[in-house]
Amino acid sequence: MTSTTPTLQLRIAEARDLNPLIRQFRLEPIGGGVLPGFSAGAHVRVQVELADGSKDWRHYSLVNFEVARNATHAPPAYLIAVRKEGEGRGGSRFMHERLAVGDTLAVEPPKNDFPLHTGPGGTVLVAGGIGVTPLASMAARRIAEGLPVRMHYAGRSRELMAFLPELEALLGDSLRVHADDRAAGPLDIDALLDDVPAGDRLYVCGPKVMLDAVLARTQARGWEHDRVHFELFTTPVVEAGDHAFEVELAQSGQRFTVAPDQSILDCLIEHGCDPMFDCKRGECGVCAVPVLEGEIDHRDYVLSTREKAEGNVMQICISRAKGERLVLDL
Repeated sequence: MTSTTPTLQLRIAEARDLNPLIRQFRLEPIGGGVLPGFSAGAHVRVQVELADGSKDWRHYSLVNFEVARNATHAPPAYLIAVRKEGEGRGGSRFMHERLAVGDTLAVEPPKNDFPLHTGPGGTVLVAGGIGVTPLASMAARRIAEGLPVRMHYAGRSRELMAFLPELEALLGDSLRVHADDRAAGPLDIDALLDDVPAGDRLYVCGPKVMLDAVLARTQARGWEHDRVHFELFTTPVVEAGDHAFEVELAQSGQRFTVAPDQSILDCLIEHGCDPMFDCKRGECGVCAVPVLEGEIDHRDYVLSTREKAEGNVMQICISRAKGERLVLDL
């Protein structure tokens, strides 16, 4: 999908490594001035160049630690952090290896698909790895509002966890840090949930394994759906048993083969189609397509259990075919 949103041309004012995997960028308007405001949980889309020379867009959450109530209304710069993905298509490598202070990036204005909700009750933030970036802004916003907030921040090791000093200064005793290497295992989701008061909202951002665990455990406890808000910080991965299959577009009669390591969305784009999409992680619902024939392997976080069982719509950015063929109403 070619972006039609007006873009900002921003200059890299700072680029520095926070650790071997994460690089921080401060982006400023060329010639000075202020940028469009944003709310906690918002992201920008940045244009990157992939290994094959093609252009694409990547989502990066906006990071803010300022607790002034108007800190993000008209900021002088945007702060983002990018985790290097060695097995990705090359977007993060472009950000890590090919950019320097003074370079210019095309950036779309902020958009928020992961907003903080208003209302009574406290806020509990659960961050995994680079998923800390939108939650840091949420913590600062809650503190600015004088509302209760706590954060659980998990990672493989403290050395690979970004923004620890800033979060410790911001949250103090309201920050709980879990390093897998020191704890000899992953974050204990049940123990975390045991300590969440009734009425508090949970905001989760991190890798799929963490998100799946949190959703499974909150559902098992009977939590209402609107108490748990999430954003997934990973790209779809090839799972055991993934196979090639044929996809037919009913409206045009075109047929394509989707490779085992390829999404339907990417296959369609590769063949010149222009389907609607946004997140590419099965969260937003923008790429939903009616399915006329075939059995769907649902992997999204959008459709309800009932909708998945009915089997007549799918998110083509992440879900696949269980069999050898799907017919889409496209």
